[in-house]
Amino acid sequence: MSNGLQVTRAQSLRTRNTFGIDVTTPLALRIGDPARLPEALAMTPDALVLGGGSNLLLVAAPDAVLELANDDITVVAENSDHVDVRCGAGAVWHDFVMATLQRGWSGLENLSLIPGTVGASPIQNIGAYGVEVMERITAVDAWDRQDACWLRFDAADCAFTYRDSRFKHEPDRYVVTSVDFRLDRQPRLRLDYAGIREELATMAIAEPTANDVAAAVIRIRRRKLPDPAVIGNAGSFFKNPIVAAGIADALRSEHADLPVFPAGPDDRRKLSAAWLIDRCGWKGHRDGDAGVSAGHALVLVNHGGASGAQLLDLARRIAASVQARFGVAIEPEPRIIGAKW
Repeated sequence: MSNGLQVTRAQSLRTRNTFGIDVTTPLALRIGDPARLPEALAMTPDALVLGGGSNLLLVAAPDAVLELANDDITVVAENSDHVDVRCGAGAVWHDFVMATLQRGWSGLENLSLIPGTVGASPIQNIGAYGVEVMERITAVDAWDRQDACWLRFDAADCAFTYRDSRFKHEPDRYVVTSVDFRLDRQPRLRLDYAGIREELATMAIAEPTANDVAAAVIRIRRRKLPDPAVIGNAGSFFKNPIVAAGIADALRSEHADLPVFPAGPDDRRKLSAAWLIDRCGWKGHRDGDAGVSAGHALVLVNHGGASGAQLLDLARRIAASVQARFGVAIEPEPRIIGAKW
């Protein structure tokens, strides 16, 4: 990489998106030094910022892509209780989580094995097993394409909500370059979600550490979710819908086994999208090379040659069937490039 900026023409993105969709972008830029970002964007102002490609559905090829390669981890403040850590946006998320645990810092263990990069984590407000990354983010540094300036957002300015943020609402405006996290020196483990205690019991661990929780989460995820290296997918394709408590209660009165979870301080409830989709008969469904995982109804899969348009059509039909049967709207988690939902 020359002086922190590498330019490639006509680059295939098949290996740069976890769905494995075969499209080619005319121009790809890779930046090792975020200071070169304004220069790169001057070359191609509308470039798609590409991290791990794990939260994208490429229906059409972007005119240009931009990748940040900075992955440094820096301690910016610390005391006996916690440590404030800054990580470059280009770091692989799971590698960052493992690095924090190796250094004795806890707080991200429930988010182990989530695909993608650190820079993408605040955009999506990634979450798993009872933890959302917004609980640990203290600040986000970004370049503002619209006003051509560097900005630093504290956590409140990020407007985090469930699988959402201000960055997601303006996806073409901000380029995240680093993220600050506050992590604990003494673990405060979260064990009450989605089988973590049961997995620890299977592992014969009675008094778990943060590393043990990470290991349990990794085991669960590998068992439940298909490996993108084996079959193309973007993990959970649909968000769990959040509805009024009255709607949730009415559905539970008809379907006693519907999983329902609290959703914030107001009178709202989160429903299991996987359960809704499964009840509509989609698990294991296949149309050509576009399908739904046989192991998890939330996961759309590319069996080899599916296009983004074919996967999008399947997703729309799934959502329509859930709406028709249960009266509940479900929406995609991945960003759709080249089409509207």
